[in-house]
Amino acid sequence: MNKILLLNGPNLNLLGKREPDVYGSTTLKQLEEKITALGESNNIEIACFQSNHEGEIIDKLHEANEIGVDGIIFNPGAFTHYSYAIRDAIAGIKVPVVEVHISNVHSRETFRHTSVIAPVAVGQIVGLGMIGYELAFQALKERVKGRE
Repeated sequence: MNKILLLNGPNLNLLGKREPDVYGSTTLKQLEEKITALGESNNIEIACFQSNHEGEIIDKLHEANEIGVDGIIFNPGAFTHYSYAIRDAIAGIKVPVVEVHISNVHSRETFRHTSVIAPVAVGQIVGLGMIGYELAFQALKERVKGRE
């Protein structure tokens, strides 16, 4: 495996500041540094991208497919619940995507209980805090190793 994309959606640029009782005190920069270090220790390049804009996320998914990214760790934020455009972008690429949520979306507001992304993702990690990103990394690493 050569490269994993760490992709974060809307409002995740506010990690560490926004609702720390729900999302914790780790900032997006700290998260990216941690996953990048994990990648380096496994000889895997980590590319990081965050956007509050649906179209930019779709473009990044398409680009990941074009350049041959081996896997995507993706926290779609609120787009999880209604972005059929992002869902279709994931369905249209060959790159495996693991959906990650820091909080347990199933114990929160009802609108958060449905993911339109989950049916096209290879897996979903929910409610385990920041360690969910690390688990997604391990899952992608093992999935690609199994293809070799």
